[in-house]
Amino acid sequence: MTPRQVAAAAVAILTLAFAAPSFAPQAFAQAPIAAPVGAPAQSQTLDAPPGVASAPSGDVASSFSIIPMFMRADHVVKAVMILLLAASLWSWTIIFNKLMLLASLKRKAKRFEKLFWSGQSLDELYQQFAAHNDHPLAAMFIAGLREWRRAFEGGTPRETALPGIKERIDKAMSVTILREADGIERQLGILATIGSVSPFVGLFGTVWGIMNTFTAIAIRHDTSLAVVAPGIAEALFATALGLLAAIPAVIFYNRFVAEIGRYVNQLDAFADEFSSILSRQLDDKAGR
Repeated sequence: MTPRQVAAAAVAILTLAFAAPSFAPQAFAQAPIAAPVGAPAQSQTLDAPPGVASAPSGDVASSFSIIPMFMRADHVVKAVMILLLAASLWSWTIIFNKLMLLASLKRKAKRFEKLFWSGQSLDELYQQFAAHNDHPLAAMFIAGLREWRRAFEGGTPRETALPGIKERIDKAMSVTILREADGIERQLGILATIGSVSPFVGLFGTVWGIMNTFTAIAIRHDTSLAVVAPGIAEALFATALGLLAAIPAVIFYNRFVAEIGRYVNQLDAFADEFSSILSRQLDDKAGR
């Protein structure tokens, strides 16, 4: 190719290059169209696919709240839920009563010990608390001092009778401690029963609810969450109620057992001290 032909070819290529935009299609010559201005796409409500009914999200959430689940449950599961709610209310009633009772007993015992060791005579204390021995410490004091007084009804006892008198005084106070401790511990067995049985009752409701769920799956031939979820939710709600009744009952049962044990030890210690005082006075009176 001659130099003149090469130059002519170069001129032709440059002419086509500069003229190419005028031959481009209309779609490629225009700039891209911007997205429409408005609410974000995430906030747009999409239509449900054909044949599928759309349900508001609020209705779905409310259908799994406590009352709808209870109303939708089977009669057996409802009975389990009602039983567990009644057990929970009963246990809380016992808990509040025991809390107030133990607080009152501790307060009265502290006040009585302060009076006892203040130097006031035993006869004055006996006259003061004989009419209203409203706590175990006062009842034990009255029982011991009453037995001590009976020993002097026929005059000063002989020295040979002193061991029997001391034993009767100890027995009277021991029986009083046992009787008062039994009254304080009353209804603790109910807390223990609720704490141990409630989880199994809730588990029974759970098993029954899951059985109903499997029955619904077999009837509808559908394993979707719309069929399975309600029954499982009701079943697990029964388990939750069982734990709701059992956990506070177990916690407060252990607490009350420990506090009552400490209080009974306090009664035993006071009984030993009081028995020593009465025994010393018996020895002094019998030696005269």
